[in-house]
Amino acid sequence: MSRTLGVYLQSLSMRVWLFALLLCAVTVFAYQPAWHGGFVWDDDRYVTNNPLLTAPDGLRRIWFSLDAPSQYFPLSYTVLMIGRSLWGLNPEGYHWLNLSLHIANALLVWALLSRLKVPGAWLASAIFALHPVQVESVAWISELKNVLMGLFFLLTLLVWTEFLDAQTARRWILYAAALLFYFLALSAKTTACTLPAALLLIVWLKKQPITRGIILQIIPFGALASGMGLLALWWERYHQGTRVLMALPPLERLLIASRAVWFYLSKIFWPSNLTFIYPRWNVDPKDLTAYLWLVGCGAACAAIWFARRRFGRGIEVAALFFVSTLGPLLGFIMLYTFRYTFVADHYQYLASIGLIALVAAALVRLSQSIRHGRSLLIAASSVILGCLGLLTWRQSEMFRDAETLWRITLARNPGCWMAYNNLGILELTKGDINEAIRSYERSVSLYRDQPEAHYNLGGALLQQGKLEEAIVQCKIALRLNPNDPDAHVVLGNALLSKNDVEEAISEYTRALSLYPDDVQARHNLGIALQQRGQQ
Repeated sequence: MSRTLGVYLQSLSMRVWLFALLLCAVTVFAYQPAWHGGFVWDDDRYVTNNPLLTAPDGLRRIWFSLDAPSQYFPLSYTVLMIGRSLWGLNPEGYHWLNLSLHIANALLVWALLSRLKVPGAWLASAIFALHPVQVESVAWISELKNVLMGLFFLLTLLVWTEFLDAQTARRWILYAAALLFYFLALSAKTTACTLPAALLLIVWLKKQPITRGIILQIIPFGALASGMGLLALWWERYHQGTRVLMALPPLERLLIASRAVWFYLSKIFWPSNLTFIYPRWNVDPKDLTAYLWLVGCGAACAAIWFARRRFGRGIEVAALFFVSTLGPLLGFIMLYTFRYTFVADHYQYLASIGLIALVAAALVRLSQSIRHGRSLLIAASSVILGCLGLLTWRQSEMFRDAETLWRITLARNPGCWMAYNNLGILELTKGDINEAIRSYERSVSLYRDQPEAHYNLGGALLQQGKLEEAIVQCKIALRLNPNDPDAHVVLGNALLSKNDVEEAISEYTRALSLYPDDVQARHNLGIALQQRGQQ
């Protein structure tokens, strides 16, 4: 009997390994268009033009200074620093790193759901790996922070589950490991601050009592989350400009959040027209239709509450995990990205696991209740995964290079001022000044209160010798954001071309006071000082 059981377990293990290898191979193939993709958008801030990655004291500054070009993501920058030393500016290494982390996360989803005895863990893992909403996190190099955070987030949940089940003194080693993994998750990306809610949900799903001891065990996780969350809020408000750029009242934030929930839900179940930057909603509290999303959320909560009596806690846990993990990104907290869109595919990288697991479990349970259910399950799963894989392939092509990214974005979102601005930058780099000016003008016409397109337009006009027009555009940009070093540099260039050397020096000096590592400002300041000495 024991020998037969041993043979069965060995065959089961072999099937598991074969499925894992197949899942890895299929995922790698689905992302083939992104293998050789280039750097896009803010990859320059994170990789190509990030002085912290090559500075002799870069590692110290990454962890113990405020010099980071974006949020405080020290682990992500450390990994990028290692990548920069290994691959330099060859984007393929970074793409393979993101893809490898994503595959590891898919396998961790499988391990976690299996440990929680959720039916269809293998199917949920495959859907997570191949779903096209994940493409943005995998194919965009800057989103290393997302997949890296996901790795340690899932490791924390897995080790926490083991800790809850352990009965020996070894369990406290597991607890310490969970805390360490959580610190690493927060150091990769601060949106991991939602994890304490997931810890409680795991206890609830396992039908264990939420005792005083459990609460005390979760408090250190909450303290880590609160500390890093407050740092992120401070950074976003005073370094990223949300304090100046927008201040939406609470009611509008609630309406945005309720609509965002349904948006993300729709993209999981019907991932059509996925794009890099979605249209920014105009939310008007005076419009009664704006409240339909909120009413829908209330109705869904009521339906889930009544459904739990028949289907158990799984539906509630999945829904709560989905909403709580999305929580910081729904609109209650103002983010810098909200000035051009309220939603993004990469925001639901981890949140999607809850609903994906729910769907996979439902399909497996349904197959167990009907005749030939296993064969039907395999057929249905093959169709679902095949469709998702093809959509992921198609979506990955969007990240082939920066120009492809922005042209496809404009095809799907013609009103995207940010895409026109960034396309203009590419056109100017290629020397197509007229096309660049048209793109910048289109960007400005769509959204006049954003400084980037104004000073970029000023730079293009400067290349055409239109000094006065260039100066006007730069001054508009600085009126909108007086602390933008790039606008000061472009204005300094225009003033220098006009032989207004003293004013040009003043602008370059101001730019360097705002961003001391600005190489262009320092170089141009040297030229201006030399010209003053020759006068």
